[in-house]
Amino acid sequence: MDERLEQNLSREGLVLTGGGRRIMAYTIDEVLISLIVLVAFWGEFSTQEDVRVVIETVNSLFWAVIGMKVLYHTIFVYLYGATLGKIFTKCMVVSYDDFSRPTLQGSLVRAVVRIVSETVFYFGFIWAFLNPARQTWHDKMARTIVIDAY
Repeated sequence: MDERLEQNLSREGLVLTGGGRRIMAYTIDEVLISLIVLVAFWGEFSTQEDVRVVIETVNSLFWAVIGMKVLYHTIFVYLYGATLGKIFTKCMVVSYDDFSRPTLQGSLVRAVVRIVSETVFYFGFIWAFLNPARQTWHDKMARTIVIDAY
């Protein structure tokens, strides 16, 4: 880990969030987004009687779901420094440099690169386990870290 980051974390009494809590936050967020998609597009799903048609319907909603995920993550990280999953697991996204909440631009970059991290076999998430600052690809690109928020 960057020595300056380590000193700043220590000085402020902050701790990087461990992988288990981040995985739990991710799972909560994915379940919530899935429920939102199900509610938003219930009319399209409920009229289908054939499984093949349901799968085609889901595939046709790909870009809408991506848009909803980017919007969800951008808004929550910008306004609260955390998504609902992170709030529940008591962790928070902060700027790497000064531990402030990410800017709107940083939140958007983080949300978009998060989608890329998922798409490329979750390698962007796995990266956090190999990185001393526990940064995922989306953290690196947005210059953020995830800390415990007790």
